[in-house]
Amino acid sequence: MSSIKLFESKQIRTVWNEQDQKWYFVVEDVVLALTDSKDPKQYIKRMRQRDDELAKGWVQFVPTLLVETAGGKQRMGCANAKGLLRIIQSIPSPKAEPFKLWLAQVGSDRLDEIENPELATQRTRELYKIKGYPDDWIEKRMRSIAIREELTDEWKNRGVKEEIEYSILTAEISKATFGLTPSEYKKVKGLKSQNLRDHMNDLELIFSMLGEASTTKVTRAKNAKGFIENKVAARIGGKIAGNALKELEKESGEKVITSENYLPEKKKTQELKKGSRNFGTPLTGK
Repeated sequence: MSSIKLFESKQIRTVWNEQDQKWYFVVEDVVLALTDSKDPKQYIKRMRQRDDELAKGWVQFVPTLLVETAGGKQRMGCANAKGLLRIIQSIPSPKAEPFKLWLAQVGSDRLDEIENPELATQRTRELYKIKGYPDDWIEKRMRSIAIREELTDEWKNRGVKEEIEYSILTAEISKATFGLTPSEYKKVKGLKSQNLRDHMNDLELIFSMLGEASTTKVTRAKNAKGFIENKVAARIGGKIAGNALKELEKESGEKVITSENYLPEKKKTQELKKGSRNFGTPLTGK
């Protein structure tokens, strides 16, 4: 969530570049926010065709960077504030001036967050509140983010480097905990590009946290090194959470996994119908 910024309620994905200490913004998201275009890729293509100077300098303005998406990190065209100001010159939009002010504020906010890291956490909480999440859920989600970061830091320090390896290890934990990979889990909830954990209920989040916290503990205890050893630790950590989940279901007589999510009602109905067609059975949720 800390990599998502809001401009007039529109989500702009960002990447913080440690080398030049600047935010880079996904150009497609900016075009969508300024134009409401249904196809930002085509809009960008036409924009470059009508602006020769912009097209010539596009590679310098818009490097491709790894951006966090629902399906893992993907390379996307991004631009820093200076590059975006040049691109905006080719976008006739009444939102251009407010967007320039917003860019300046985002840069200022980041400098504040470097000085005081707690500000980033506060802003993430505020973003969830704007999206309508209840306070008690937000606290669990914030804790889950911290546990996830602790685990990924552990993986990084133990020789797990590639993004695909992170995805595989995460899937191992999820499969051992819930009996579903993240992509399978998203189908149950009728999700597409949305972040799965942003649509989990309290218990789902708790068991997700338990799986990752257990994996961190096992990884340290076994002093796992490299991808293979960490994969074994991930399965063990996920199994610990999975056993606890099964015990709860046995004693309560209720399933932990649910199709409930935090999609708006209209979109939720559409997504769940699509999910039911893919899954072969009707899905319900609230």
